Amino acid sequence: MAGPIFLDRAGVELYQRNRDPYLMIDEAEEVVPGVSAKGYKNLIENLWFFQVHWPGDPNMPGMLQVEALVQLAALTVLTLPGNAGKLVYLLSADRIKLTKKVTPGGRLDLTTTLLRWKRGIGNCRGEGFVQGDRACQAEFTIMMPSVVSQYRVVTPVQDNGR
Repeated sequence: MAGPIFLDRAGVELYQRNRDPYLMIDEAEEVVPGVSAKGYKNLIENLWFFQVHWPGDPNMPGMLQVEALVQLAALTVLTLPGNAGKLVYLLSADRIKLTKKVTPGGRLDLTTTLLRWKRGIGNCRGEGFVQGDRACQAEFTIMMPSVVSQYRVVTPVQDNGR
């Protein structure tokens, strides 16, 4: 198993396809391929979502917090050999808890764990913290279509006398 990897913004972009304004990770401080990842999103005032959600009471939408967790967790499989740059999709998200408002200033610290990875489908868990307080958590399932497609069952078309 490979050791931990540090990815600055450019490094993150080498492995995954999200780009501004939808890239929700500024840095991955530690990625253990196939295991876990830690990173963060700087919460600078001029981020597009603070401008629109909500005027006079800016905060990061909960689903963007979950998206940040998903993007970070995706790095645990994208850093496995041969996976850099492949697509990773979110299939489902469960047990979402949004427990603290995420506002401009500071940063959203993220931790994710890949619980299971089999045939291109991964089960993950993640948490986000602001100033040491948990702001969000979720369990979610991701998939890598290029791997999943290798395991599709192909059945021959039956004639049925037609």
